[in-house]
Amino acid sequence: MSVKVLYFAWVRERIGKAQEEIEPPAGVATVGELMHWLAGRGEEYASAFANPRVIRAAIDRTHVPPETRIGQANEIAFFPPMTGG
Repeated sequence: MSVKVLYFAWVRERIGKAQEEIEPPAGVATVGELMHWLAGRGEEYASAFANPRVIRAAIDRTHVPPETRIGQANEIAFFPPMTGG
């Protein structure tokens, strides 16, 4: 299953790209598992996902917690917490 992954703010800066199409392995079923798998793809990903507890995610533009199943997602986005001001 191929899915578009979007990266925002410092997540994008650390990885060095705004988006990509990926095919996670069959064992990757949740957003949290996807973050863990991505962290293993190289130094830039490891840096971006070093502290997954601070990363926020959205599936098809709906905010979701890490335990959410990816299912048939078309798009998954990762971004840091948003602040007001």
